[in-house]
Amino acid sequence: MRIRSFQALVPPAGLAADFASPPYDVLNTAEAREIIAKQPKSFLRVVRSEATLQEGVDPYSPEVYEQARKNFVRMQEEGELVRENSPQIYLYRQVMGDHAQTGITAVCHADDYAAGLIKKHEKTRPDKEDDRVRLNTALSAHIEPVFLAFESNAEIEKLMEHTAKTDPFLDFTAPDGIRHTLWRMPDTDAVVKAFAAIPHSYIADGHHRSAGAARVGLAKREANPKHTGEEDYNWFPAVIFPQDQLKILPYNRLVADLNGLHPEEFLVRVSHACTLSPSAPPSPAKPGQVSMYLGGHWLGLNFEVPAGADPVSRLDVSLLQDKILAPILGIEDPRTSKRIDFVGGIRGTDFLRAEVDAKRTSVAFSMHPVTMRQLMDIADAGQIMPPKSTWFEPKLRSGLFIHTF
Repeated sequence: MRIRSFQALVPPAGLAADFASPPYDVLNTAEAREIIAKQPKSFLRVVRSEATLQEGVDPYSPEVYEQARKNFVRMQEEGELVRENSPQIYLYRQVMGDHAQTGITAVCHADDYAAGLIKKHEKTRPDKEDDRVRLNTALSAHIEPVFLAFESNAEIEKLMEHTAKTDPFLDFTAPDGIRHTLWRMPDTDAVVKAFAAIPHSYIADGHHRSAGAARVGLAKREANPKHTGEEDYNWFPAVIFPQDQLKILPYNRLVADLNGLHPEEFLVRVSHACTLSPSAPPSPAKPGQVSMYLGGHWLGLNFEVPAGADPVSRLDVSLLQDKILAPILGIEDPRTSKRIDFVGGIRGTDFLRAEVDAKRTSVAFSMHPVTMRQLMDIADAGQIMPPKSTWFEPKLRSGLFIHTF
């Protein structure tokens, strides 16, 4: 892996808790507007700048990107973002309840993404890629890091442990209760050298950010006749975690209707597609099991994995899609269907039950989380996961280290 230090923009320590924000893709404009009303210094003024404009504005309009640029410049002028004195590599720890994960923040090279050394497991949507490209270009900055994983390495873990014994420069608990601690790593050369021995990494979260950064880098190099490959526009920020520290939550499903079937008929057809149990815990105990909430009860779906199945076909989300959602409920393409909603596991199974009980939806499917090993096997095979397969928590906070070019 190619990484290097960068001279970031960071918030002052006293402002970090109110300034750092959730990432752009976990909340809508209305939710961003509510947070900004409570935290007027929030970095959402850049991440979701449409929330600082009149209601009803198109979030992909030129006005929104220009507003983000103005807000970004103002933050620097007013001391809400301060330039580091020198290039740095950071250690970044997040603590959510009894779970902690610690990664290294540096910049990665866009060529490594293009060459497949930064491996992906999801398809990207052109409209979301375009959005990231327009925003990065308007700001001349990458404002949110990509979330990467790598196979644990003893030398890197030693460097991380040494840094964590020093004094952090940021340490705060965000409004959602998650603690964020950042250190400047004292020996950046040693970190760069250690990562040079890592053959590749995996995108855990941030496929659109990665693709957008690569496209911006390509456009910049085509416009620069003196391009060398070392210019800042070739690099984008990432937090790189040892894979064994990461926590994946399930990505659950809500389906609006039973495709014209009566509940009894639906259950008969389900029983022909898998082993149907009359009761089940709300959260499945192991892979191959899905819990379904229908008619006030949790039922168990037990799937048999076909012999010789590839890594994608073995996923529970694939088995559910191939055996229940498509043939019985008529949801052929979950990427485009308006009849299915995806719910991150952070909301819990009580949310699923409440949605069905309130008749806002007809049936809920509670999934067992995908493992990091499954994700890595799929990426190694050059395959693509079904949409909405993984939900990582905690999310990276935005606005803590910004890379400009």
